[in-house]
Amino acid sequence: MSVIEEQAPGKLYIAGEYAVIEPGNTAILVAVDRFLRVRLTASEEVGSLTSSQYGRLPVRWRRSGDHKLVLEREENPFDYVLSAIAVTEQYAREQGRELAFYHLDIDSQLDDSSGRKYGLGSSGAVTVATIKALARFYALALSPLMLFKLAALAQVDIQPNGSCGDLAASAYGGWIAYTCFDREWARRERATHTVTDMLSRDWPHLDVRRLSAPNDLHLVIGWTGAPASTPALVAMVQARKSDSATHYDDFLSNAKRCMKAMVAAFEAGDTKCIQAEIRVYRRLLHSLGKSADTRIETPELDLLCAEAEHYGGAAKTSGAGGGDCGIAIFNADNDVSALLDAWTRNGILPLSLKVHNEKRHAA
Repeated sequence: MSVIEEQAPGKLYIAGEYAVIEPGNTAILVAVDRFLRVRLTASEEVGSLTSSQYGRLPVRWRRSGDHKLVLEREENPFDYVLSAIAVTEQYAREQGRELAFYHLDIDSQLDDSSGRKYGLGSSGAVTVATIKALARFYALALSPLMLFKLAALAQVDIQPNGSCGDLAASAYGGWIAYTCFDREWARRERATHTVTDMLSRDWPHLDVRRLSAPNDLHLVIGWTGAPASTPALVAMVQARKSDSATHYDDFLSNAKRCMKAMVAAFEAGDTKCIQAEIRVYRRLLHSLGKSADTRIETPELDLLCAEAEHYGGAAKTSGAGGGDCGIAIFNADNDVSALLDAWTRNGILPLSLKVHNEKRHAA
């Protein structure tokens, strides 16, 4: 097969932000129907990387004596792609595959027309989509769990503060409850084990559980127009977590209780209870941001949430905050047209996103 096309969906956090950074803590995420797409074309002697996000001038690569990719330009924006290639090709070689050359062309719907990101997890999606394309190219059969583990191995060294929840959402699709694994364990074990070994082992704390949203749940999403840096915000909170004034341990224990109740509400199909726990988690994030002197809920996000609550929804920031998106949970019987008008008048862009469910495979 000379041309392969794969895609990975963007994601939104519903709840569990910041707490899920710590191993053993859970977040609920949803995959949405905007995608990052990768097109792989087989080639000979030289390969290239091209992305609509960074112009169409390709970055060409060759192979060194040990099969690693060597770029023809020192500066490149493809760190996540290169890491995904390295991990997947190591696994391919362990499975007896001969490495080859190819061109990768990357196209993203996860930002607006001017290139500003919506906060839908482009780094996670490009990691997952790249691995999916290479898996087909090298004829590697991957379950969603194997796909996630490869993506996590690729990402953990680049973004050590990341929970990898975005990878789980992109790999599994739909609604998921994701419990973060021990990243220090993964880095340590990765140094002395093959990729094949890492895929077959149980990872401490890791759990990805598919959820079904209640039939009467309506998810509404708004974008503030202000992109945020998740790594920077997470690093700010992490730097302050040992400060007793931050009450970080209290935040974690309260977050665990909230997430346990919210997962149970999803499993029971109880939208009203989900809304109640969304409000609880919003208060937890507000307290965390205040005590860590970090602006999680900006004035724009506060306005987004306040308008949603006014029209009968339960709302909060999605992800690390500081900009990007907010989410609101409504009962499907609610008419949200007045909310969408209010958001638009106040500079909040409603995003017409739907839940994206991947084809179900055994994990």
